[in-house]
Amino acid sequence: MKTNILNTSTTKISALKIDAANKPNKSFIILTSGVAALGGLLFGFDTAIISGTIPYISKYFSMDEYMLGWSVSSILIGCAVGAMFAGKIADLYGRRLSLVVCAILFAISGIGTGMSHHLFVFILFRLVGGLGVGAAAMVSPMYIAEMTPAKWRGRLVACYQMAIVIGILVAYFTNYFLNNLGENSWRWMFASQTAPSLLFFLLLLWVPETPRWLIMKGRRQEAKDILEKISSGLPVDEELADIEQSFHHQHRISLKHLLTKTYRPVLFIGVIVAVFQQVTGINSIIYYAPVIFKETGISSSSSLFQTIIIGVVNVASTFVAIGLVDRIGRRKLLLTGSVLMGLSLTAVGLCFHYRYFDNYIVLVFMLLYVASFGATMGAVVWVYLSEIFPNLIRSPALSVATLSLWLADFAVTLSFPIMTKQLGVSVTMFCYAVFCAIAFIYMFLKVKETKGRSLEDIETLFI
Repeated sequence: MKTNILNTSTTKISALKIDAANKPNKSFIILTSGVAALGGLLFGFDTAIISGTIPYISKYFSMDEYMLGWSVSSILIGCAVGAMFAGKIADLYGRRLSLVVCAILFAISGIGTGMSHHLFVFILFRLVGGLGVGAAAMVSPMYIAEMTPAKWRGRLVACYQMAIVIGILVAYFTNYFLNNLGENSWRWMFASQTAPSLLFFLLLLWVPETPRWLIMKGRRQEAKDILEKISSGLPVDEELADIEQSFHHQHRISLKHLLTKTYRPVLFIGVIVAVFQQVTGINSIIYYAPVIFKETGISSSSSLFQTIIIGVVNVASTFVAIGLVDRIGRRKLLLTGSVLMGLSLTAVGLCFHYRYFDNYIVLVFMLLYVASFGATMGAVVWVYLSEIFPNLIRSPALSVATLSLWLADFAVTLSFPIMTKQLGVSVTMFCYAVFCAIAFIYMFLKVKETKGRSLEDIETLFI
């Protein structure tokens, strides 16, 4: 009888410990993740603000469709370069300091583009902004992934995508309200991003470095202190040992290591998934939405307003992704998104092919496309990239995957005005729909589910 009572008591105590272990320090985790996610807000703002300036800068700098494509897409060259070097900088100097540099670059870009009087100078500052965007796109999700427990990681990394789409929406509103300031309104549109850049910079001064980077640098006690803060003071020795083991006591990783037989398969998956997020056409819609809507015969003001509706739907659908990514999983959402996006693009292409623009039909299918992207591919790709790479190679592998993403984005954004001019909007949309079909097939065959697993456990899926 006594033995049964003791066993029962022991079971209750164990259950209480398990329950406590499942209650990490929510406020600390949400605060640090929220600050890092602001990098996404500036990412979205910086890349989308140009959508409202296109009529003004086209006239001011006397652009044809080729130069317009280059002016809009030039930021993505900076993004590619930023992503290329962000991994090394993040490993050498830390995730937090890397984000501080991004905040500074965002501010410089906003002021510089707003004050430009020559196309060369304008593009130069677009490239500077791209450096910040490209680096933040890699470092922000990595920071969040390294600071959060496994069961929360999907939702919190998805919040990074939420910050991106909020940044896009804020840019659309900014364009709409500044549109009536005259021929120099485009200057105020660009300069307005200085304010959120300063806020991001100040908030970063209050968040810590990630425990995994600290362990990589041999600063074990600091890492332990942060892990204990994340876990509300519970013992973290086992987790600490797992993280240390995952680095294998190596600190110098080169591109040659990434291309070895051990790491090449997971690197390839990350690169392909990242590219599919872009070649399915999302940023052509984000950057050129006002131009597309004007093709249907509506006014400039109406096209900007319809673009705001796209931004609102983008934000709302990302809430869906946050709610589903840790419940349904990454793989199912990616597959569902590929199908819905492909069908929506096909419908938009048919509308332009038959010149049928009544009853806001183009807007409806554009909204369905954006909603499908936001609820699936938009958020889930960043979650997937932040977690599939082993600790030892996470920074350089994320750099390569993010570099590939930006190069794909550059190709799509540069080619869009040229394709629509030479082939028409309908054929352009059909091309993006084909990429959606290819993405579905690849992800069905190659993408593995990662929900609910620790970063160290995910390594066993691919290595």
